[in-house]
Amino acid sequence: MSELSVVGRRTPKVNVWGHLTGTVRYADDIALPRMLYGRLLRSTQTHARIRRIDTSRALAHPGVVAVCTGADMPEKMGIMPSTQDETALAVGKVRYVGEPVAAVAAVDEDTAYEALALIDVEYEPLEPILTIEDALAREDVRVHEDSGRPANVFKEVHLEFGDVDGGFAQAVHVEDGWYFFEGNTHAPLETHASVASCDGDGKLTLWTSTQVPHYLHRELEKVLGLARSRIRVIATPNGGAFGGKSDPFAHEFAACWLSMRTKRPVKFTLDREEVFYAHRGRHPVLMRLRCGVRKDGELTAVHFQSYLDGGAYASYGIATTYYTGALMTVTYRLPAYKFDGVRVYTNKPPCGPKRGHGTTQPRYAFECHLDKIAERLGLDPIAYRQRILQPPNSRTVNGLRITSMGLGECLEQVKRATRFSERHGRLPRGKGVGAAGSAYISGAGLPIYWNEMPHSGAAVKIDRGGGVTVYCGTAEIGQGSDHVLATVTAEQLGVLPEDVHVVSGDTSLAPVDLGSYSSRVTFMAGNAVREAAGRLRALVASAAAEKLGVPADRIALALGRVYDLADPAKAMSFAEAAVLAEAANGTLVAVGSYTPPKGIGGDFKGAGVGPTPAYSYQAAVAEVSVDLDTGVVTVDRITSAHDCGRALNPPSVEGQIEGSAYMGYGEAIGEEQVFRGGLHKKPSLLDYKLPTSLDTPEMRAIVVESIDAEGPFGAKEAGEGPLNPIIPAIANAVYDAIGVRFDETPITPAKVLDALSRNRARVGPDGLASLKDPKAALRRLQAAR
Repeated sequence: MSELSVVGRRTPKVNVWGHLTGTVRYADDIALPRMLYGRLLRSTQTHARIRRIDTSRALAHPGVVAVCTGADMPEKMGIMPSTQDETALAVGKVRYVGEPVAAVAAVDEDTAYEALALIDVEYEPLEPILTIEDALAREDVRVHEDSGRPANVFKEVHLEFGDVDGGFAQAVHVEDGWYFFEGNTHAPLETHASVASCDGDGKLTLWTSTQVPHYLHRELEKVLGLARSRIRVIATPNGGAFGGKSDPFAHEFAACWLSMRTKRPVKFTLDREEVFYAHRGRHPVLMRLRCGVRKDGELTAVHFQSYLDGGAYASYGIATTYYTGALMTVTYRLPAYKFDGVRVYTNKPPCGPKRGHGTTQPRYAFECHLDKIAERLGLDPIAYRQRILQPPNSRTVNGLRITSMGLGECLEQVKRATRFSERHGRLPRGKGVGAAGSAYISGAGLPIYWNEMPHSGAAVKIDRGGGVTVYCGTAEIGQGSDHVLATVTAEQLGVLPEDVHVVSGDTSLAPVDLGSYSSRVTFMAGNAVREAAGRLRALVASAAAEKLGVPADRIALALGRVYDLADPAKAMSFAEAAVLAEAANGTLVAVGSYTPPKGIGGDFKGAGVGPTPAYSYQAAVAEVSVDLDTGVVTVDRITSAHDCGRALNPPSVEGQIEGSAYMGYGEAIGEEQVFRGGLHKKPSLLDYKLPTSLDTPEMRAIVVESIDAEGPFGAKEAGEGPLNPIIPAIANAVYDAIGVRFDETPITPAKVLDALSRNRARVGPDGLASLKDPKAALRRLQAAR
């Protein structure tokens, strides 16, 4: 029987009633007196200098109250302090179709929209950079003239660990291949929205659908020139985000500036096409992977090269570049590893973090590569992976600390559930089964701006009626973070989650939390809340022990009761104990915080990206049917197992596993954010092929618990990691079905039919063959290091 009273039980989310009844107030639901409505004028040019912007006709239009341009907010900004290359609105130059150029506030949205057509912008077109190859080769055309790097390179990384040359020399076989992962976007149900209100006293409040209220708070201070103490950011509930709302965006700054100018509230709500151009989604990545193996399949060396198309601006790009290489080492034993990564600028909407940030693309390549190795050596793909697992409580070749490690159990669970070994390679033509494994972080080991302060803070208060309130700066984006905080608090204090009120995402009410990104909330905010609630638990237990006449170490708190473990009849209600504790100690408020331990990564340049307090692990098996006449790939079933440490609330973990499987499935079979001459080909949900409920395969979610020693009650992340094995599992299943390796995504009917008609065994990229002189371009990059 579990010693835990709440954790691990199947409880409904604390905010479920508002979602079920439609009473949750998203940013676009907010309506304030005298509110104005804003619209953004967006660039029609792929790459151009702005020669002139004339807003006079728009300002004269009836109903228009204010207009702003880049000249009003010229400060550089961005999510990463070291690579800030954006302005809130374009200044001097536009770098992609859809880049915000000006903003209008009017009495209604239609009037604001009409005013956009009255703004006269004179452009001087420039030649665009639209591909990775062009970005590397063209010195004469620069997306950013002041970047200080060769050609259009944003970031370049070169890391080597162990004896790579020696490792390849020991190999009896070297598997070498190119892969390409097409870019795609988040497509959340809720579009981005913000409401800003500047009061008469000069204090500014911004309600916005953001994942990072704390970081946005910092950037608003910089761009607006207003002290942070006079700015309040409230992260409203998000109708989905998946990484797409973790940057500061133009509409947020414009809403604030226009409200400061007019002294009236201003609302911006992006339409669906604008969300496609705001983007910050999955990077297109060209990859080369070389793996040396012995006869038994043991890896001797791995060399991974990645070329990322970052679009026009930095976003999280510096972290993304490192992430494509850093986490390759945490799943399987690698004695020697080399990573070369390059992220380039192109004249397309900026890419950023999407669920599984930076690791989804290389994991696709690596897991497909391992299947090729297993086939060459005549090994069962799952048994092969289990043979080469990185051990728990170990260090990887690049210095990452591994604690709990449930990948082996995940692989075993999906193998048993699907009878994988009995069916792989034995199904009729057109039917296939494929497997893959993966890992992800439970929050980044370092903050975006480096400092010694906690990554998460929390405060917990108990009132005289036994009510509990927890305050934390996390953002509820639909992932269930509020329920995580309520569950941890309830477990510590012996109440029920529904008795806990959660105040989150408000920079004026809650202690700082860095935000809902990198799957950090459960582990980091969870630990902060546990510490705060634990301090109150001690006060309540001490007061109750004195009243009951028993030692404090015999007091237990569970399910609203405080009682003697040796004699449960000696008991009182939690509310009674809370009153005694307040009488003895004063107001019952306690704080807690969490900072990741030091020494969880290496000490080389770039070692700050990759370390985490604990890695989650996951495995998936996909079962597919391929129509040999139409080329349509139907994913019949996905079975996913996820090592989440301990499931604080099993239904929430299962929901995250299923949501990840759905998202990965879409990326594998159809989703792609592609451009023609810099113009988005599919900027609508009619053309961008998201799977519907009718398309979605049968799913089975398996929760694997490794009970991490450092996680809150043993928990690790469950939000992003489950996506990563889905795409390679589908690709490997398609190969099992028709004997064609798809080394690029998505796997569309056209590609399948082309491969079958030409009797091709592989569909994939040709590396940098289209670059006129790729070796010369890469030599230039290396010489410029």
